[in-house]
Parts: sequence; C-alpha cells; structure tokens
Amino acid sequence: MLAIIKKELKSYLLSPIGYIFIGLFLLMFSLLFYVSVFYYRTVFFEYAFYDAATIMTFLIPVLTMRMFAEERKNGTEQILLTSPRSLVSVVLGKFIAGMIIVLIAISCTLIHFAILRHFGTPDIKVALVTLFGFFLLNCAYVSFGMFASSITENQIVACVITIGVFIAMWFLPNVSTIFSNISLMAMFTHFPSGLIVLKEVVAFVSFTILFILLTIVILQRRKSVK
Repeated sequence: MLAIIKKELKSYLLSPIGYIFIGLFLLMFSLLFYVSVFYYRTVFFEYAFYDAATIMTFLIPVLTMRMFAEERKNGTEQILLTSPRSLVSVVLGKFIAGMIIVLIAISCTLIHFAILRHFGTPDIKVALVTLFGFFLLNCAYVSFGMFASSITENQIVACVITIGVFIAMWFLPNVSTIFSNISLMAMFTHFPSGLIVLKEVVAFVSFTILFILLTIVILQRRKSVK
C-alpha cells in the first residue's frame, strides 16, 4: 500500500493537479475568510467552512477524476489489476494519497486561525470540531469521487458524475425528508456549531467505507473478466 501512496502522491505533486487543487482551495477560502472577518466583522473561524464545504463539492471531483479513469485510458489498469498487490491495498492507497492532498490544503487554513488568534479570541473547541467535520465530509467526497473514476475511462465524465451526485444531494432533502440522511452537506452543518452528532459521524464513516468497498467490487469484477 505504501508504494501506491507514494506513486499517487508523486503523480499529484509532480503534475499541476495537486497544486491547482490546493491553490484554488486556499484562494477561495481566503476570500471567504476576508468576507467573514473584515466585511462582517466576526472572529469565528468556522464560518468560512460553511461555504468551503460547497467549494469542495466542485474541487474534489477534479482531484479524484483521474484516480482510475486515467489508468484505464493509458492502458496501465491491467498492470495494476494483475500486480501482486491486493485490490484493497490499491484502492486504499489511492484513497489515502488523495486525502493527504486534502489534508495539506486543510492544514494551510490554520494560518487564518492564527490570524484570528492574533486579533481576537476564537473558540478553539468549535474550530477543532469544524475541522473534524470538514475532514469527514472530504473523506466521503473522495471515496465517491474515486468510485466514479473507477466506472469510466473518461476523466471528464467521472468529474461530471461526481459533481452531479453531490449537487443532487443538496436538493434531495427538499424533495423529501427521507433523503436528509444521505445529504452530506446537511450532515456537515452541525459541526461548525461545535456539535458532534454521533449519528452523523457514523453516517460519514459508513458512506466512505461503502464507496471504498464498491470501488473494490468494481475493480474485482473487471479483473475477473480480464
């Protein structure tokens, strides 16, 4: 698994995709932070994460669209599927590598928290809970983006599918309250309030595990066909 993680990290950091993802996220987060702190005169670090969650709806698909789609397009998937490494280690390796890039982007937001600490007294507990919820949200996002990438060889199609599903999750609760349990954004909204709801933590973790397992199943079926 470690070899897969290193390989994926190199592909992110030796190409523009990793830097574009981190750069765009920090640029947009900084704008949200500026509006929150200087325009609305608040010292609440967590406020910027409400909109930052929306930003990730569009940025995560860009990060994950190449995970498996690129392997199929370049013809290297067969090498991956027939390698001595298990499919579990391959999938987890790609997932962890993607999350490391996400964590680098999230950790950079601590600069903004330091700025707030200099000028005010933001609530550290609420900030940590918000970061925890944001991490869980992105785990769910990355797992689904990886799954979408595994079912097509076209990166753009994988990106569009992922964004489409994420956006659908915004509006499904308006159609029926039954769908509120699968709305990732709705589940995240309690965290910036400093609340950790066990049901929502379990839902995030279950969602993440489900799509990691589905990705493994997709690859296993493709491997058996070959």
